[in-house]
Amino acid sequence: MDILHEESETKGRFYIEDDTGTAAEITYSKAGSDKIIIDHTQVNDKNRGEGLGKKLVDHVVEFARKQQLTVLPLCPFARSVISKDPDLQDVL
Repeated sequence: MDILHEESETKGRFYIEDDTGTAAEITYSKAGSDKIIIDHTQVNDKNRGEGLGKKLVDHVVEFARKQQLTVLPLCPFARSVISKDPDLQDVL
């Protein structure tokens, strides 16, 4: 499954589509030119247990690294994933 990206001036989202629509998504808001705030992660019930939420968090962290952004994970799921993995914490 490919991770897709949509972005506007103030917000963005990464998402995964399947044959029925959006299987999972993570949304963020931009805070200035150097920070994004992860505010929501959602995985459809039928896709739970597939690791899609973790894949999206990993993808956001990689995106932040490439764009030289810091991340503020307000979403409880994203905050939990990042806090448990020291390899993801360099963007905080």
